[in-house]
Amino acid sequence: MPERQSRKDAVRNREAVLAAADALFARRESPEDVTMAEVAAAAGVGKGTLFRAFGDRAGLLRALYEARLTPLREAVETGPPPLGPATPPRQRVPALLDAVLCFKLDNRRLALALEESGSGSPYQAEHYERWHGLLRAVLEQIPGLADGDFTAHALLAATRADLVEHLAGQERAPRERMRAQLADFTAKVLGSGPRQGVPAED
Repeated sequence: MPERQSRKDAVRNREAVLAAADALFARRESPEDVTMAEVAAAAGVGKGTLFRAFGDRAGLLRALYEARLTPLREAVETGPPPLGPATPPRQRVPALLDAVLCFKLDNRRLALALEESGSGSPYQAEHYERWHGLLRAVLEQIPGLADGDFTAHALLAATRADLVEHLAGQERAPRERMRAQLADFTAKVLGSGPRQGVPAED
């Protein structure tokens, strides 16, 4: 019984920390403005509990990112078209990229902080490897398309958090223009003609 209670406490503490971190990050200009001490205090847990659960700041960022990503991941894995597995590859590729771009736009600073955190390359991050593997698998279903591995890297490069931040933040590019430009670029890479299902540029 005590072991079960301990597990329940750990789950409850984890959920409280993620909720507190999410609220703090939403109110601040940058995730860098939020300290681990503030997160622990807002969640009502000790700093030791926070570090045991997430390891370090990068671990907390990854966990929060994954929590926000869960609905999109579920839509991709088991949902209906245009994101779900039953979608024809030529329609699914642009839909997947559009979904990644929209997610990065909605979570700009968190995505940027995560991709810049730690000493490793963003290409080695778990979330990147997951998207790359999925996109490569879908691309390899398209007849006549060469080198799905490189093409997946090239397409995902257009959704990197630093590029999204530059375009949306520094250049003030409208969201729908960015979506339309990505759709056009994807269509050219796939040789699939004009974009479909993505709003036209203003």
